[in-house]
Amino acid sequence: MIIVADVGGTFARLAIAEVRAGQPPRLSALRQYRCADYASLAAILADFTAAALHPLDTAVVAIAGLLEGDHLVNTNLAWPVSVAATRAEAGLRSLALINDFEAVAYAIPYVQPDTLVSLNGEPGVASPWPALVLGPGTGLGAALRFQGGDQPVLASEAGHAALTAGNALELEILRQMQQRWEHVDQERILSGSGLMNLYPCLCGIRGVTPRWQSTEDLIAAAHAGEDVLAVETLQVFSAWLGSLAGDLAITFGARSVYLAGGIPTRVAAFLHAGGFRTRFLAKGVMSGVLAQVPVWRVEHGELGMLGAAVWHGARRDRAAA
Repeated sequence: MIIVADVGGTFARLAIAEVRAGQPPRLSALRQYRCADYASLAAILADFTAAALHPLDTAVVAIAGLLEGDHLVNTNLAWPVSVAATRAEAGLRSLALINDFEAVAYAIPYVQPDTLVSLNGEPGVASPWPALVLGPGTGLGAALRFQGGDQPVLASEAGHAALTAGNALELEILRQMQQRWEHVDQERILSGSGLMNLYPCLCGIRGVTPRWQSTEDLIAAAHAGEDVLAVETLQVFSAWLGSLAGDLAITFGARSVYLAGGIPTRVAAFLHAGGFRTRFLAKGVMSGVLAQVPVWRVEHGELGMLGAAVWHGARRDRAAA
């Protein structure tokens, strides 16, 4: 029995995982925390541990960012993270931090079919591996999942690679963004926070005064159809995300793509409207290849925690071998 956590820029989700050899992990006692309400990751872990019915001293945390030694490199969290300090302050014997989309990729073999909604391709492909896992949330995560082996997941920081444009409108948006930032990465647009960069850019291009000040209000206005610019923002976002998904699928030779993260479910109607698929396939001579690649939107809110437990079990099994 271990603590597993999925920590993003806005929320942290924690659970107790029962990890048994040869079986999918079982999660219980799920709780969600708003990161900004707590002084540190350690404070969240300590609060969860204190409420548990049984003593818990081991935690695996799937967290947005890149671990460099003891320090987590991340631009979206409410606080800095040190592994050693967090372990000590939370009163844990063992603490492991892994990339959040590395964890999601570990969970992919355990995703149930009824949580998958098709965006492209034929479901019955001969082999879905390697699988690209891509997810816009507060930031943008990506990882590659192989069928097996000692290292079945390749983590990445694709969200921090340079944003590229595929048409005149995107070029103009990118030009405006470059006036604000020296390096304009993918998640400046293709994330929840990125939507609030994209929207005012479009308003400026169209000569309209922005009305919405939060991602939640923007998405709600787009779904209600009450603001043409809000609708266009999600249309442009969905198409641009499709273009990136196609680029990464080609780059890694992915045979399936899974869209996870907090944003896809919230903008599902726009993703399924067609712009995402059109741009996913718009890769010249590779379009016929990509037409055969299944793209799934994953309706599963516990993948990060599930993947953290799978990662723990795999590491334990290797150590015992």
